[in-house]
Amino acid sequence: MLQDTIAAISTAAVDGAISIIRMSGNDAIDIADRLTSIDLTKKASHTISYGFIIDPITKEEVDEVLISVFHAPKTFTCEDIVEINCHGGRFITKKILQLCLAQGARLAEAGEFTRRAFLHGRIDLTQAEAINDMIMADTNVNARLAMHGIKGSVKALLDPLISTMLDMIANIEVNIDYPEYDDVEQLTNEKLLPKAQVWLKKIDEILDKANSGQMLKEGIKTAIIGKPNVGKSSLLNALLEEDKAIVTDIAGTTRDIVEGRIHLSGLTLHLIDTAGIRETEDVVEQIGIQRSIKAIEEAQLVIVVLDGSREIDAEDEKLLALAKDKTHIVVYNKSDLKQHEGICISAAKGEIQPLLDKIHELYDHHQLVVEEPLLTNERQISQMLKAKQSMLQAIQAMNMQMALDLVAIDIQDAYTALKEILGEVHREDLLDALFSNFCLGK
Repeated sequence: MLQDTIAAISTAAVDGAISIIRMSGNDAIDIADRLTSIDLTKKASHTISYGFIIDPITKEEVDEVLISVFHAPKTFTCEDIVEINCHGGRFITKKILQLCLAQGARLAEAGEFTRRAFLHGRIDLTQAEAINDMIMADTNVNARLAMHGIKGSVKALLDPLISTMLDMIANIEVNIDYPEYDDVEQLTNEKLLPKAQVWLKKIDEILDKANSGQMLKEGIKTAIIGKPNVGKSSLLNALLEEDKAIVTDIAGTTRDIVEGRIHLSGLTLHLIDTAGIRETEDVVEQIGIQRSIKAIEEAQLVIVVLDGSREIDAEDEKLLALAKDKTHIVVYNKSDLKQHEGICISAAKGEIQPLLDKIHELYDHHQLVVEEPLLTNERQISQMLKAKQSMLQAIQAMNMQMALDLVAIDIQDAYTALKEILGEVHREDLLDALFSNFCLGK
């Protein structure tokens, strides 16, 4: 597939001022040359030229364009690349793409330009993922995390860990080949175990920061719980600044979970307004309550809403018990009717600043990790956990004074897991799944 010349529209499939058709491959310049009024074969790399796209069959001028030429290997894909900047109508953009395909280019698969950059060694797999993260970023935090990844921050984070493991493996192999130089017990206690324990501590630090990064990137799963008619839906609407949940004076109006996302100065909350939890004979309401309990179990933050105009009763106590093992905030709603010690709000009037202040107090420190190298997705974190498990097994084997060649197997597994994060060891099915999430022109 790397021998094919690929083509795709790199800009959004909407009418606009400018569209870009990108080609990459050995024949990219020749194909574009056959479609233009200018001699692209003589153009220097990284230059842009003015001309027209001409239909080679009808000889009609199709569009007025600017064409950029980039010669391998100093390009994104490490192949020859041509980018045709045309007028941004969808019809004319597709017309020029069709002409490129008719001249021998193949329509690119999703993410194939970035995949070629990876396969040619231009970027590692974490940088490829960061490129897609940048495209999908919807907050400043997500964009900053993606930028760090594009610049190779994950590789810089992992290289010292990989180097330590190589050193450990080398020590073991020397001992196996030349056992007369080092006593096994001495080698284990003085060199291998201390290095493994320091390595493990660094891994735990990386995983802790990765969890903070994931929370910032994906949003904090936040469940709003309370008895029926305490103002949960009003609070959701106040947080979202829109009427997403139905609000009435009738208890049990919310019978299923209602979701929304908000951005709070660097923090993203994935909000879930749950059905009011109470004893009920209503079958539909019971299903909603069961879903609410599941949402509490999965939440990273639980906001317990109490009716501030009434005294706490047994049902309120049950709710507080459900939330006690989770990170939670207790708020007294309807502060316009009665004040309490603690966090008081009036959701119906949009007076929720005390709650927002508490959320920032709990989570703002997580934003410090944004400026540090981070693992940024589940694939990377799962491979790091796999590496940690392998090193724990190696430490256990050393403590049991097992043969060093068996210890080396676990350390090698940890090494492979970290190399998989960078894509230096990879499977084709993994690459297919990863790059399928990209757009065609990237």
